[in-house]
Amino acid sequence: MSNRALLEVIALDVEDAVAAQAGGADRLELVTDMAADGLTPPRETFAAIRAAVDIPLRVMLRRTDGFAAGEVSELVRVARELRAEGAQEFVLGFLDADGAPDLAAVEAVVAELDGCRWTFHRAIDRAADRDHLRKALADLPGLDTYLTAGAAAGVDAGLPVLLAEAARGGEPGYGARILVGGGLTLAHLPVLRAGGIDAFHIGGAARPSGWGGPVSAKAVAEWRAVLD
Repeated sequence: MSNRALLEVIALDVEDAVAAQAGGADRLELVTDMAADGLTPPRETFAAIRAAVDIPLRVMLRRTDGFAAGEVSELVRVARELRAEGAQEFVLGFLDADGAPDLAAVEAVVAELDGCRWTFHRAIDRAADRDHLRKALADLPGLDTYLTAGAAAGVDAGLPVLLAEAARGGEPGYGARILVGGGLTLAHLPVLRAGGIDAFHIGGAARPSGWGGPVSAKAVAEWRAVLD
């Protein structure tokens, strides 16, 4: 069995997606509007990217900045439309005003996904109690990944949490894969890999010109080479 680490890259459009795949990305997270930290892309964007690349795509289900669900019926409608377009993997995560998981919203959306695999995103880094959140979500169908930096401030601050959670793999609430992202740098990789973490998520790190420029296949390839 391969021990190749997973590299997921944020893509905003077809150009990003093609470059990320060329650089060695294993999977893409599809979003729009990074000024709001990534919202649901249009169906047309998903369809165009799906036609352009042949690696897995995880599509963001998030309609507003922040981690409140907003209008849940809209989230469900968008999920239904994306599934009809062929989307099979998703990214979502909602908190209530107290920082607890918004189970009603998450369960409503997950019911629409009907078993599709999904990532609970960095809302976990804003949760009042990470352990409670993990255990509350543990039995939801399709949940296979947490995208997390270990702390709201990013990987530098969250390294101890990431390593501690990785060490609990297999315990109730800790079965999902840890996908590290949020201020992640190449310098973090040795300690994370040594701690048993094997999935990594980059956005700005794949864009030498910043978010105003496209994904660079060369930048992605540098990450792929270090991970390999």
